[in-house]
Amino acid sequence: MSYETAVSRMFALGHELAQTPSHKFDLDHMRVLLDGLDHPERRFPSVLIAGTNGKGSTAATLASILRASGLKTGLYTSPHLVRINERIRINGEEISDDAFAELHGKIDHVADTLVENTRLPWHPSFFEMMTAIAFEHFAREKVDLAVLEVGMGGRLDATNVVDPRVSVITDISLDHQKYLGNTVGEIAHEKVGIIRPGGAVVTLPQQPEANDVIGNAILDSEARAVNAVTYVPPVSPASSDYFVMGIEPGKPALSRYPLQVLAREILVETPLVGRHQLRNVALAIAAAVELNQQGFSGITADSIERGIRETHWPGRFQVIPARARWPEIVIDVAHNPAGAWALRSALSERYEDRPLIFVFGAMRDKAISEMAEILFPLAGRVIVTRPENPRAASPEEVQEAGSRTGAEIELAEDVRHAIERARELSGEKSVLVITGSIYLVGEVMGRLGAQV
Repeated sequence: MSYETAVSRMFALGHELAQTPSHKFDLDHMRVLLDGLDHPERRFPSVLIAGTNGKGSTAATLASILRASGLKTGLYTSPHLVRINERIRINGEEISDDAFAELHGKIDHVADTLVENTRLPWHPSFFEMMTAIAFEHFAREKVDLAVLEVGMGGRLDATNVVDPRVSVITDISLDHQKYLGNTVGEIAHEKVGIIRPGGAVVTLPQQPEANDVIGNAILDSEARAVNAVTYVPPVSPASSDYFVMGIEPGKPALSRYPLQVLAREILVETPLVGRHQLRNVALAIAAAVELNQQGFSGITADSIERGIRETHWPGRFQVIPARARWPEIVIDVAHNPAGAWALRSALSERYEDRPLIFVFGAMRDKAISEMAEILFPLAGRVIVTRPENPRAASPEEVQEAGSRTGAEIELAEDVRHAIERARELSGEKSVLVITGSIYLVGEVMGRLGAQV
């Protein structure tokens, strides 16, 4: 089977949220599939990361730390920006086209056989297939450790079949209510499903409703809580002498601050910009320290410092400098209200006195009105468009959702027209902000040739 055929067959399964919750969320089906593959998920140790916001940034930072520590490191994330291969990486390298095609063919054949034998009621979903491909790839390549980002929820997510060395829970807020529940507490109940009896759980204090659920789950499981607060720097005005969130001319943005880690002071320099990212970096550091204490002795203060500095996680406040005929561009996947607030904070800190032009698109099942109310007032002009995704809201729907913000909103029929119009409107000091859905961001990055 060719790579192109494999990818086409994957996408023919439909979007991972397009099917009914009962069809997608059934760990028994995932376990049957993995049993047919001789359980690749048992052949490597792992870290499992769940949450609403920040889990991808935390996973990318932790994976970079592990790689800098000399460990052969797998990283599984979702969704992708431009190519499906981005979801599965070892030591920063995407799975090759040939390996993806070969593994897809093998797992697809096993799945068909299981359906024929009535061990499975239907073919695995897109996300179940992707997860099985990742597990088989990591097992074959004998990774020392795999960092696994939960796709959605936690309790019934396809990734939640591993026995993680560490479970990490990032910030929890409202998102995917159709599948996970209508309150922060209900959603937190799904996220804490990744906690194992007697296991280590890395987390930070957050909303009281989420704290209650996380705390009770840790007590009920007799798990061991690892508080990452130690690794969050102070961000009050008094901390300005050593906390820097800025940019040197021609250099990428950085957050820079000192921390005590493994009995030594390190200088954290993270390319993940925004105060919300301080929490994600802290979670990654705490998980790395916990792994060090579990016997991964190659993880040191030096490797933690180097790994943070070398983290690459595109599409998260990624800045493309101004160039001929193009203004400075900020790309960020703020796809829910919590993400929108984080983006607003980062934009306000960095571009307080510069005019902003937004290109915005979102999925129909997202809280578009709330995101618009948070973000649109920052912009001199908002161009709304539709990403290439069947779940995408139409430009007219987004315009209606943002009508109460008072922002000047234009409609563009597709992403190409949207970015061309934004470029026409840009002045010398303008900043073009591409945000909303990860699918919009990925499409724009593909068109602009931005680094993924």
